[in-house]
Amino acid sequence: MNPLSQTEAFARIRLLRSPNIGPVSFRQLLARFTTAEAALAALPDLAGRGGARYRPAAEARVADEIAAVKRSGVRYLFHDSPDCPALLAQAGDAPPILTARGDSAIAARPCDAIVGARNASAAAVKLARQFASVLSEAGFAVVSGLARGIDGAAHGASVGGAGGTIGVIASGIDITYPPEHTALQEKVATRGLLLAE
Repeated sequence: MNPLSQTEAFARIRLLRSPNIGPVSFRQLLARFTTAEAALAALPDLAGRGGARYRPAAEARVADEIAAVKRSGVRYLFHDSPDCPALLAQAGDAPPILTARGDSAIAARPCDAIVGARNASAAAVKLARQFASVLSEAGFAVVSGLARGIDGAAHGASVGGAGGTIGVIASGIDITYPPEHTALQEKVATRGLLLAE
């Protein structure tokens, strides 16, 4: 795939941030109109056929988001870019755009997910650490959600390993939750890969 122009990248972000546009409709619009720029231009007419007025996301709001992303040392990964995790890109309902910090190459390694209870027992946390450490040393990237309990244990044990770790978080990439994982999330972002929608 050819690299996206800045104009098309901006249009893709704007399209996805527009009302009533989710992953499925985003992909359908790109398939039909080839570019996000063309899809954005067509949206008011498409909505008008159904008797509704339509306004895509405001350009200023998208520009502010992009500026904030850049200030945070974060980058966008588009579903069809070479550094987007390949297996994720194959999922029909995968996010068309992710934000990322860290080494995208980690996502090309074989991956194992370790997720579990937030209020895990000490024995379960110990077992999660052992599994994560062994898997990472064997070259597997350990994927989890940076939550309390099992997730945090898995990241902590794999962040320095040969396979590395990938944190996939539900909040914005600039938000740490739970707050006690601030240092861990920063380690994942600087020594592994941190992803968010």
